[in-house]
Amino acid sequence: GINAEYGEFQTFQHYFKQINLSSNIMARSAIAGAALLALGYGGMNCFYTVEGGHRSILFSRLGGLQEKVYKEGLNFKMPWLHKPIIYDIRATPRRITSPTGSKDLQTVNISLRVLSRPDPNNLVTISRRLGGDFNERVLPSIVNEILKSVVAQFNASQLITQRQLVSNMVRDQLVDRARDFNIILEDVAITDLSFSAQYTAAVESKQVAQQEAQRAAILVEKAVQERQQKIVQAEGEARAATLLGAAIATNPGYLKLRRITAAKNISGTVARSNNKMYLNADSLFLNIRDTEGDTTLFNLSKEAGEIIEASKVGEEAVAGGTVPEVAAE
Repeated sequence: GINAEYGEFQTFQHYFKQINLSSNIMARSAIAGAALLALGYGGMNCFYTVEGGHRSILFSRLGGLQEKVYKEGLNFKMPWLHKPIIYDIRATPRRITSPTGSKDLQTVNISLRVLSRPDPNNLVTISRRLGGDFNERVLPSIVNEILKSVVAQFNASQLITQRQLVSNMVRDQLVDRARDFNIILEDVAITDLSFSAQYTAAVESKQVAQQEAQRAAILVEKAVQERQQKIVQAEGEARAATLLGAAIATNPGYLKLRRITAAKNISGTVARSNNKMYLNADSLFLNIRDTEGDTTLFNLSKEAGEIIEASKVGEEAVAGGTVPEVAAE
């Protein structure tokens, strides 16, 4: 009986050893799994990536913001203890519209396009003072301030004619003002410049009135030119009549020359006509033997010359204040 009990004891002891061995194996496996799990978790959370065009800073649960700025690429952090804060340092466009008043008290609506980015070397200061939405906190206020101060120095018309000067002044002052907040402005440009509806209507009315005045001036100048042209033409015709009368009065042969010219024209016209007709010398003004007509024309031309001379003397007398007998008659 003793041997049987001893055999059972050995069997129980053998089973107990197997159970302890299995428990040790399971415990070691659990520890190894936990270690692997912790290692995997730490490997995944101990490193983080900073994309191109970005910078990062670390917030520590023990000491707050760290002063170091981390560049692009793979960076190390302590899990749970450190929290990375990533900033985009690329230029970001923003359009800001501000209603303001000009020097002559006209309402002006100006739209400004701003390209801004944070200063990479002062990201810790920006995070402490402004936070991640620094553009929303700073740009609208300083843009309105600078626009109102610059536009108030110009009249409404100067804002249009001197737009480049206004843009340069706004850019220079805005760049200096944004530098106080560690913000870098890459570019500042005026994209839109508009006035109130009343002022626009007044400017259009003024332009229409100026165009109508210019048109009226052109019409007046045209009328003066036409009047001068008529005067010159009348003077030329009067001078031609005077010379013609003098020529007829002094030289009767001029009449014969005119008769020959008229006969030449008449004969040419008759020659080109398809109709057949017969004309005598009187019809063609070629009757050389007709001296009576020449004498009559000469007498008429002589009387015409005397009348012309008398009119000249009368004009000279009126101009001098005396009326001679010839003019009186």
